[in-house]
Amino acid sequence: MLARPLSLQSRLMAAVIGFVSLILVIVAIITSATLGSTLEERLQDQVEGTALQTTDLVAKGVRGAALYGRDFTAASVMANRQVQGTSVLLAVQPPDMPASGIVVTPEERTELSRSDLLELSGALRDSTDATVSLSGFGSYRVTVTQTDDGTTVITGLSRADVQHTMTSLFTVIALATLGGLILLALTTAVTISVGLQPLRAVAATATRVAGRPLDRGEVSITERVPDHEADPRTEVGRVGAALNTLLDHVDTSLAARQRNEERMRRFVADASHELRTPLASIRGYSELSLRALGQGRSADTVENTAAALERIQAQSLRMTRLVEDLLLLARLDEGRELVHGTVDLSQLAVEAVADAQPTAPAHTWELDLPEEPVIVTGDAGRLHQVLANLLANARTHTPAGTTITLGVAAANGWAGLRVHDDGPGIDPQVREELFARFARGDASRARQTGGTGLGLAIAKAIVEGHGGTIDVRSEPGDTTFTVRLPVSAASDPAASRAGGSDVAGGIAQ
Repeated sequence: MLARPLSLQSRLMAAVIGFVSLILVIVAIITSATLGSTLEERLQDQVEGTALQTTDLVAKGVRGAALYGRDFTAASVMANRQVQGTSVLLAVQPPDMPASGIVVTPEERTELSRSDLLELSGALRDSTDATVSLSGFGSYRVTVTQTDDGTTVITGLSRADVQHTMTSLFTVIALATLGGLILLALTTAVTISVGLQPLRAVAATATRVAGRPLDRGEVSITERVPDHEADPRTEVGRVGAALNTLLDHVDTSLAARQRNEERMRRFVADASHELRTPLASIRGYSELSLRALGQGRSADTVENTAAALERIQAQSLRMTRLVEDLLLLARLDEGRELVHGTVDLSQLAVEAVADAQPTAPAHTWELDLPEEPVIVTGDAGRLHQVLANLLANARTHTPAGTTITLGVAAANGWAGLRVHDDGPGIDPQVREELFARFARGDASRARQTGGTGLGLAIAKAIVEGHGGTIDVRSEPGDTTFTVRLPVSAASDPAASRAGGSDVAGGIAQ
């Protein structure tokens, strides 16, 4: 079974406290070693100074003992030395006399036993200085000296002060380290918790978004990381800012997906409606023809059958045009169906107006052409279809007496076509969807007859296939469709949007 992974906060706290603890331990060891060495050196200096004094006293005592015949012991020597605030050890062994030793403290004087003297002599066998621990007396720093007559003198000072100082130091270091680590843990926990708060806000926002159904229906992602948690000046804040940017993009994409789904549903519904009418007509007239044929071959029957077949043919042609338009749009979406060559837009405009005039003799048709021909690289047949669709749109949705003007212009490597009419204008509510498939502007135009609603969609697809753009500007009495095309071969549509403003100004004049 795998162990549960630690959180980022726990790992950071463990790392910080571990490293700081290691540093504090190393500092404590170095400090203790340095202070201990200093105290030991100081104690050694004190021992050596005390040894000089006791050796001098021993030398005087030995001479006095020889002159006056007195017993000479360590106690007699220490009786002549005043001890204040410290514990002194003294062992004396005159020539041809037994050794004696004494430990003098501020409170009492205690004779050393034979075993203590032997332990002292053993510790100083190979060195003049040593540290000796005597049972019942503690630890002493001792040194050995000799007088001129050969008397051995062992002098020592207690290490109790050094040990007490080191114990106090260790206690202070331990308590300070423990308190510092507790304070460090609390400070680190608060600091990391505050520092990771933006990350928690990011996680909470992502969790809320992940819990929402995004695969169907109209979806709007309103959850965002709060601005104060998404400060781009910090690392974690940049994560929050990046998530907000991602959510903005996803929200925009979902809105576009929803619009596409709605457009597709409308497209399917409109296509079904457009196809249902001719199919119903074909079915009805077919049944009528079969019924008439079953009644015999009278003159009325033949006449009715012929009329039904004509209607069947008309509806079949209408359905064929619809299917062909849909197929054309599909091929244009795939980048097919265009055959590029040299096209004279001026000549194309003349032919388009000539074709449109007989269909609407009550309208006024005008041409606005430059002195020089405007030549572009494109598909002549499809560009003619664009002009035909735009002129048919203007003719269909404007009343009799409307003036329709087709203009051609060129500037800065771009060519433009302008279809202008002074009709009633386009309803603003349908202007945004004007180039959508099966879109119609019936609500604001005095429309006599109707088409399939694919004309402007086909015109837009053809223009974009040539690397150009098409747009509309409309108000009552002034409606203008403007087409911009690159003079050279078809280019990237993005480039056309960046560079077609100059020619647009020229066409709009």
